[in-house]
Amino acid sequence: MQHSHDLTPFHHSHDWQDAGAEGRARALRAVTILTLLTMVVELAAGAWSGSLALLADGWHMGTHALALGGALLAAQLAQRAQRSERYAFGGWKIEVLAAYTSGLMLLAVSAWLVVDAVRVLLDPHPIAYGEAMAVALIGLAVNLGSAWLLHRGAHGHGDEHEDDHDHGYHHGPHHDHDHAHGHAHGHGHSHGAGHHDHNFNAAYLHVVADALTSVLAIAALAGGWRYGWRWLDPLVAVLGAVVISRWAVGVLKVSAHALVDATASTELRAQVRQAIESDGDAQLADLHVWQVGPQAWSVVASVVADKPLEPAQYRRRLEHLHTLQHVTVEVHQCRGAA
Repeated sequence: MQHSHDLTPFHHSHDWQDAGAEGRARALRAVTILTLLTMVVELAAGAWSGSLALLADGWHMGTHALALGGALLAAQLAQRAQRSERYAFGGWKIEVLAAYTSGLMLLAVSAWLVVDAVRVLLDPHPIAYGEAMAVALIGLAVNLGSAWLLHRGAHGHGDEHEDDHDHGYHHGPHHDHDHAHGHAHGHGHSHGAGHHDHNFNAAYLHVVADALTSVLAIAALAGGWRYGWRWLDPLVAVLGAVVISRWAVGVLKVSAHALVDATASTELRAQVRQAIESDGDAQLADLHVWQVGPQAWSVVASVVADKPLEPAQYRRRLEHLHTLQHVTVEVHQCRGAA
């Protein structure tokens, strides 16, 4: 009579969010609210005073609120996806996709700056320096406050712990090929700074980019106000566009690598191979390493040995590599073994 298997010891979570994820989400929420409030105040003040500069900056703040709100929404959706079986390795790539979108938006901002600078150079117009300077100072203050909140959220202190275990099963020799086959799965939690949180980093970059444009605008307005250098404003706009586009390309490159599972470093792959093959008998016939969380990588390894060990024993050789959160080991006996 066939009995029902107890699968409880083999179940494991696919939630690889680090301890700082909640703090970063709170920081994103606070900065989004701050940006929205600034937008409302500037639009109201612009409408009341008839200031086109305030109205323009109010709508500009709205675009940043959209980017920050998108990052916050992606973080919440990713957290919800961790509990869904529809996502094979949780919802981390939702955040990566949001980061990629933020990179595209940063490129669009840099392109808009260049177009606007060329337009001003071709058709110069009078600048209300006092009003424009006030708006730039307000924008800088809001962006510096936002950057501080995000920096604090990224480096907030949380309870650090590790929970790592492995389990495996091993089938006996196969009759017609005389080889051993088994699987071992392991997972754990390793916490640290959020420098691998692409979504949060992209949102932070939006704030820093806007702060940079505010600083450059203040410098250009000061030069124009004091010396009459109207050409300085479009020139620093182009300079800001170049810097922002370089940052945007960096965001796109990192997030694109994560989206196509090209994030495993050569060093990490070498460490996995060295650990598995450390006994001089085992050799890796196949190895896949890819990122599944902010600081979590998954491994699928096919081991061939003359005297194969239990899968869990090969899994234990990787325990010192704390970023490996989901490990599957398949074991085969070499066909040429006596």
